Amino acid sequence: AAGWHRNEEVSSDSEAESPAAGGRRRREETAPAAAEEEEVEETPQEKKLRLAKLYLEQLRQHGESRRPARDIDLFEATACLGTLVLGEALGVQTRERPCSQPALSVQVQPPDPASIRVLRGHQLPITCLVISPDDKFIFSAAKDGSIIKWEVESGKRLCVVPGGKKGTEEQQVGHTAHILCMAISSDSKYLATGDRNKLIMIWEAATCKHLYKFTGHRDAVSGLSFQKGTHQLYSASHDRSVKVWNVAENAYIETLFGHQDIITGLDSLSRECCVTSGGRDGTVRVWKIPEESQLVFYGHQGSIDCIQLINEEHMVSGADDGSIALWGLTKKKPLALVRQAHGTHGSQSLQQPYWISAVAALRNSDLVATGSHSASVRLWKCGEGFRKLEPLFDIPLVGFVNSLKFSAAGDFLVAGLGQEHRLGRWWRIKEAKNSICVISLKQRAGTADSS
Repeated sequence: AAGWHRNEEVSSDSEAESPAAGGRRRREETAPAAAEEEEVEETPQEKKLRLAKLYLEQLRQHGESRRPARDIDLFEATACLGTLVLGEALGVQTRERPCSQPALSVQVQPPDPASIRVLRGHQLPITCLVISPDDKFIFSAAKDGSIIKWEVESGKRLCVVPGGKKGTEEQQVGHTAHILCMAISSDSKYLATGDRNKLIMIWEAATCKHLYKFTGHRDAVSGLSFQKGTHQLYSASHDRSVKVWNVAENAYIETLFGHQDIITGLDSLSRECCVTSGGRDGTVRVWKIPEESQLVFYGHQGSIDCIQLINEEHMVSGADDGSIALWGLTKKKPLALVRQAHGTHGSQSLQQPYWISAVAALRNSDLVATGSHSASVRLWKCGEGFRKLEPLFDIPLVGFVNSLKFSAAGDFLVAGLGQEHRLGRWWRIKEAKNSICVISLKQRAGTADSS
């Protein structure tokens, strides 16, 4: 794999992907039970203690009294343990950090609807978007196959990669089918996009220059995420598999199996693992890459269409049964479940819940946002211990909310709107505008910044 050169196609087709091929599939099918036992053997407190000791040992080796940048997430994992006390016990000076999840929800005020900025540029419904780690740029993509890079401050289009028509794949630099997902690396070097044509395109984020494409998925690519702090890319597909790639080396690594239906969403943070939502197989899965195992979670009654990690231990998901769920990695059932989270629609005899089409979490906080086609985005507060989801307020937005992202600083929220759902054309909202909405999240005066 390391021998492939830039601009060449990278394919994973050479690996046998049938359920009967190799022992990897068989091992992962029995892994959830074993993994569950493993979780029970090591309590969260023991795990945090182990990570804290590992972190402090790294500090000793570096001869530093401050944490290296690459250890930020390891430090976050040990924060709730009380690192000051632990540091003194082990003879290492550490910086004091808050021992609880920052309650940023208490600081956020409902925005003035007139202050919402609307960015127009895509012809068809927006399906996905990402914000650069420095919060200066937004990348968006749509069903027309186009990609646009926006400047947050001015709202200007800095770069437009147009989509091509079906049948022009050989001549077209970019996509010729609906783009369903995108991801940006934590150093802002690479942008990855995935489409219904089974392709993953890799771009230089600064210039929008096309670098290469990955092939190998056998159906639409529906989820992408870079492992934080690395150039390792995870991709999920309607072919029910997860693939792992090394973007810097232009290389395919491996394929993971387990879901029994199409995968609709994927996310990851710093650990070498990712989480996926499994559509109508009714499962959320945590893939532990080094251990070659997976954890399986059940809770929704409909198709699970979106998922995002809140921190390394908790995640939020949404389904077409109208429910949103909060999960902890040590419990196989939701810690909190809200049914009909956006209400219902239809006639009295044929009422059905609004589908949850997008979820977002402000990393390492208690703030969550959900989107549907209910004419609003709803913000939620995660209660103590992530065992409650309490509604905060609604932000009026007309159309299908197909993508939601918080800025890293938490001072704004971006929504990708469309006249149609990201994955299909079940309804059409004619009065909706295919647009990007930038929503400023004001903080109450007198509150300290918890980030």
